[in-house]
Amino acid sequence: MKQIISQLIDDFHERKLPDLMPRDIPLYEIHGKASVIIGMRRSGKTWFLFQKIKSLCDKGINKNRMLYLNFEDDRLIDFHVSKFQDILDVYYARFPNNKNHRCYFFLDEIQRIQHWESFIRRLIDTENVQIFISGSSSKLLSSEIATCLRGRSLPIVMYPFSFSEFLRYHNYFSTVPRSFGSKNAAILRNAMNQYFIMGGFPEVQLLEKQLQTEILQGYLDSVLLKDIIERHHVTNITALKYLLRQIMHSCSEKFSINKFYHTMKSMSVKCSKDNLYTYMEYLTDAFVCYKIPIHTLSEKTRIVNPVKVYVVDNGLVNAMTFRHTVNNGALLENLVFMHLLRKGYEIAYINTQSGYETDFFAKHSVTGDMHLFQVCWDMSNEKTFNRELRGMKAAMQELSLDNASIITWDDEQVLEHNISVVPIWKWLIL
Repeated sequence: MKQIISQLIDDFHERKLPDLMPRDIPLYEIHGKASVIIGMRRSGKTWFLFQKIKSLCDKGINKNRMLYLNFEDDRLIDFHVSKFQDILDVYYARFPNNKNHRCYFFLDEIQRIQHWESFIRRLIDTENVQIFISGSSSKLLSSEIATCLRGRSLPIVMYPFSFSEFLRYHNYFSTVPRSFGSKNAAILRNAMNQYFIMGGFPEVQLLEKQLQTEILQGYLDSVLLKDIIERHHVTNITALKYLLRQIMHSCSEKFSINKFYHTMKSMSVKCSKDNLYTYMEYLTDAFVCYKIPIHTLSEKTRIVNPVKVYVVDNGLVNAMTFRHTVNNGALLENLVFMHLLRKGYEIAYINTQSGYETDFFAKHSVTGDMHLFQVCWDMSNEKTFNRELRGMKAAMQELSLDNASIITWDDEQVLEHNISVVPIWKWLIL
């Protein structure tokens, strides 16, 4: 194993760093803490690590003070926890002077190795090393690992490109525009048409539509196999695939495992209700989808009401469904949800006492800022829009909030009661 590790170290130091599109997410260095970068496969975690490596090199730090290992490399297939010491032995034997300097270890997909957290804690306790970890499982944030690392981890969630990053990647703008004259508005509308369908996974950005679809479907196959079936020893693969497909078709809608269970039963697909709940947790753990509850102070009310489900990227939804069967309003709502998630909001939906629904009640986890959001494709259908507006006003009154927003595809105006109507192509970059 030491010879393999030595080869991997050589490969890293000889390899030229790829050209990078800087992400908007900060990657902090805090002494005594490991930075843990998590997110769905292929969302850009590894390149984010390379971005940090390039930043360190630009500051004049010698590359031999850095170590990068990807634990999904086939040469490390037999690696286990007892071999972690080999990494230190080989590295410091190669660069003994680095014992006197701060070094930077980048450990990619380390969650594949059982008990990896014990090694990380030892590194933090005994070596002068800043650690950056990446992984495709939200278990890296679990209370068990937080306890094992004794509060010495700093989580950073990596998502596919935001709309701002999409604009920069495709060179629509060098910096996000702050004026919205006719020229900028036309460019933003055109970009949104593409982002709405393609999504933000970096690898598919420059590919043709058919190839995009095949690759995005492949991402989900990889998640099912590596992050769920192999990791959790799932045997009922048919039920798991049906559940994934149903989530994609239920994007931005209320979703009940109980109802889905009865649907499966009517199709003669064998699966227990408990297993379906477990599979749903596996999919959220792998960052494929997210669940939001109803906003209520009553735990009983929260339990008996269904959650709403959202998908990490519109591209995945479009790759797994027939385009003409997809509800544009649902995809628009999914974009709004993901933007709020990126911005650090805790999110729930609201059913008012008068029976109206508001799509999002969002409270910022740091500032405590609270806001209501309704998503409406357009304002041309007066009956639909009035229903959305009544729901918004009712929610504002019940929560004693004095402002709210309605996000549309392309409509914009300011309504009474301090309700603003904003098009998605503008709202995402404000």
